[in-house]
Amino acid sequence: MSRGLKTYELFEAQRAAAHYGRLTSVHTRFHLSTKPPTESQIGADEVIANAVALKAPLIIAHDNDYGWWENEEKLRLLREQGFNIWAEYYPYDAAGGQPKADFFRPEIWEGEYGYKYEETIFDPQANKFLNKEEFLSLRKSDPTRAIVTYFPARKKWLPYWLRMPDMTVASDAIAGRGENGRLLPANAHVSEYRGHPRTAGASVRALRLGREQGVPLMFTLSQLSYWSAKHLGDTGLEAMKQRGRVQVGKAADLTLFDPKTVADNANFRLGENGLPPTGVPYVIINGTVVVKDGKVLPVKPGQPIRFPVEAKGRFDPVTVNKWFGDHVINVPDMHGMDDSGAGHITTDK
Repeated sequence: MSRGLKTYELFEAQRAAAHYGRLTSVHTRFHLSTKPPTESQIGADEVIANAVALKAPLIIAHDNDYGWWENEEKLRLLREQGFNIWAEYYPYDAAGGQPKADFFRPEIWEGEYGYKYEETIFDPQANKFLNKEEFLSLRKSDPTRAIVTYFPARKKWLPYWLRMPDMTVASDAIAGRGENGRLLPANAHVSEYRGHPRTAGASVRALRLGREQGVPLMFTLSQLSYWSAKHLGDTGLEAMKQRGRVQVGKAADLTLFDPKTVADNANFRLGENGLPPTGVPYVIINGTVVVKDGKVLPVKPGQPIRFPVEAKGRFDPVTVNKWFGDHVINVPDMHGMDDSGAGHITTDK
């Protein structure tokens, strides 16, 4: 996004969502950058300013790297003013990604960020860290392969994320892929999965880390469930107003776990990327048991959660003439660029 998207294009994307009262979820520009004039926080400022101007809901995806503290303070101050704006993190010191990502270019990864490939880029399929030559070769031959990227600073920051009000937990899960990137069938054994363990373990990892760090259980549950449901419900999404809380009359989507023993087992070792958690004997979706005694059952009672389909769209396309008509006073003899690139501007709206 840092090189491929213009600021006005991003503003219009957020405006399109705002027309419907929908939130925008953004991986911000300059993510990971630590130096002026492209500090990571500037990318967050961009989408925050757009959301405030549009009075639109916003979630910043993965506010778990450099500058997160500044972003979180701004988001809190805006929530106190009534804006429906928040961020999420996933509870690992390593990220998932693909070799094709723009920031993996040597001039960025080594030059600007100061990382070494052989210390940060792990290939779950090869079960090893990749040196620069191996990584750049993979970037050309298999640019969409699932890889894992370590960020050393996250280890010291993670305990703070566990304690941030309104910050939610994301799994950032991806479709299960096996050896050579093939899409796994539904009945594949968990040992076949190759990728980031967050797909299998993010939620229970947050529970385990919260327990180990002395974070109140109800606070962790709010990060995992309530705050997501609250923010999404505040956009008008009725189904989310029925979730995130255990009450009579609410949706029967429940996870039963032992807070003293619940733990993630998925890790970065080959064959163990997708191991299921322990301490979660039952999961109930839409009133139907889908996990019993820790075993996933062959049932799919879940229903899509979405806004109702509208007969008429609210998208408002942008043209040069329309922009001037909306924002410039009508002067009959005014000349300039029209939508074709030359000629008189018609300022009628």
